[in-house]
Amino acid sequence: MSRYPFSRLAAVAALAATALTLGVGTSFAAAPFAKTQAPGFYRMMLGEFEITALSDGTVKLPVKDLLNTTPGKVDAALKKAKIAYPVETSVNAYLINTGSKLVMIDAGAGALFGPTVGGLANSLKAAGYQPEQVDEIYITHMHPDHVGGLAANGVINFPNAVVRADKADADFWLSEANMKAAPKDAQGFFQGAQVSLKPYADAGKLKTFEGNVELVPGVRSWTSHGHTAGHSLYVVESKGEKLVLWGDLMHVAAVQFDDPAVTIKFDTDNKAAAKERAKAYADAAKRGYLVGSAHLSFPGLGYLRKNAGKGYTFIPVNYSSLR
Repeated sequence: MSRYPFSRLAAVAALAATALTLGVGTSFAAAPFAKTQAPGFYRMMLGEFEITALSDGTVKLPVKDLLNTTPGKVDAALKKAKIAYPVETSVNAYLINTGSKLVMIDAGAGALFGPTVGGLANSLKAAGYQPEQVDEIYITHMHPDHVGGLAANGVINFPNAVVRADKADADFWLSEANMKAAPKDAQGFFQGAQVSLKPYADAGKLKTFEGNVELVPGVRSWTSHGHTAGHSLYVVESKGEKLVLWGDLMHVAAVQFDDPAVTIKFDTDNKAAAKERAKAYADAAKRGYLVGSAHLSFPGLGYLRKNAGKGYTFIPVNYSSLR
């Protein structure tokens, strides 16, 4: 054998390169663009609980028309964050395996929010679970991108799950009278909630709660009314570790972390929503626990650090392979 084995490899490589240059051998056509992502999930441990973030997809939002601030301020924030307009916004849900219960927070958009979302079921299956394994589903609020995945064509998508939501939200969005009294362009929100929740209500599987309640050991609701009449956060705790799932406490990270006072037109009560956001931001930064949010860039999990001024910095979780 040669004293220099790498010289043989180099010779073979050179010969192959020469053959290709001369047109000898097989030539491959350019591969087509795939233009899709894999079904999205991200898994981490919280004490003895396993947390799985589930992607329902993304939707492009014209946030300059939606946020209650100047377009120039939005443009500047998006430029600083290197985010294109309209903003491609994640729709996230979260699965909590306590060891005895499988609990899902929110259910994605289903078919109610356009063709780029509605991927929750695929993400759930990719994560190793089937819809019939979900025991409970806790809804942060009844906007279509949080409840649309509950049912399809009047059929329950999670046949063994009980759905829980704040009574104030259920009373508001499931009311025919409220829907009829709402502006025409807002009635679709009521319709989405009603078609998604009615199959569960008819089956006796819709259960409401009021206030801050432990729903299963280690998971409790946290009242945060403002974005909607019964908007709720969910607090998950295990072995001294804590995660607070924010729902729609905030929508546009590039703008609302720098200035928590900026509200969005989807809010039922802008003033109350801003107050709840300021309170939640301050608590998360002070206590250092993990947060997750429906519209933070997937997986939407991380920590808050208070800046010198009025704003905050979001610090995404460090990626883990869980090995």
